[in-house]
Amino acid sequence: MLDDAQKTYYKQLELAQLVEKFTGTDGDHDTPIPSLHLVRDSHSEVPICRIQKPSLCIVAQGEKVIMLADERYQYGVSDYLAVSLDVPITGRATQSSPDFPYLAIRLDLEASQIFQIMKETELLPDSTKRYHRGLFVGKMNNALLDAAVRLVGLLETPKDIPALAPLVIREIIYRLLSDDKGDVFKQIAMAGSNYASIAEVVERIKRDYNQPLRIEELAELANMSSSSLYRHFKEVTAMTPVQYQKQIRLQEARRRLLTESTHVADIAFEVGYESPSQFSREYARLFGFSPVSDIKRFS
Repeated sequence: MLDDAQKTYYKQLELAQLVEKFTGTDGDHDTPIPSLHLVRDSHSEVPICRIQKPSLCIVAQGEKVIMLADERYQYGVSDYLAVSLDVPITGRATQSSPDFPYLAIRLDLEASQIFQIMKETELLPDSTKRYHRGLFVGKMNNALLDAAVRLVGLLETPKDIPALAPLVIREIIYRLLSDDKGDVFKQIAMAGSNYASIAEVVERIKRDYNQPLRIEELAELANMSSSSLYRHFKEVTAMTPVQYQKQIRLQEARRRLLTESTHVADIAFEVGYESPSQFSREYARLFGFSPVSDIKRFS
């Protein structure tokens, strides 16, 4: 009979084989299950910059490092990465090659789903605790891993997806909420909590990223003082509202530079910068290359 460690090993191997089967090429792959994405990376030289939405990431093979502001998070097959609100991150697989690619799944999460399961199971947040980052690394457990394998396994029988995928996703969310760090997700789903208020501010900054940042208006939206907003925002996102807006602007600028034939100065103004030279300096500081050099690398 297999012990728990052996069971985990074979489940991890099964998950890796499934992800490899349904990707085949590097990239972020959509699936017939709308909230499920499969990730494959065999070349780890270029960091990926993105706005990470609320999601659960489970590694099937390899390891990855991501940066949230100045904070470093490393996770692999014995961990999971959970994100409870939109945060700008930079990430790179640290163990990947053509013979041993980084393989992972990402499941997008909705606050409404989380709240519904909380209500049905009475998994309420512990009001005596303080919670910080909206991104954290937790330890994988057999129940969560087993549910992830069954979800990806449904890709082999597409006719079963409409009936069974919602049930397995509910189980995954339940397992996540039952974890010792699950209160972070409970907080984001609770109307009136500090987390929920910061999530509203995040949405406003994202929507109006190219407009001047007015802290007083954001504080009013969150029903906080300006100093409380600053403190809670930094606790959750590891950056100030101004730093968050800057990252949103720069990531949107990079997306446009690499997909559109637009002059660098024009994009700088469009994303909210008043000075193209300042834009170029901050772009190079975040991405490691000037805008012009970055375009040449991908042309």
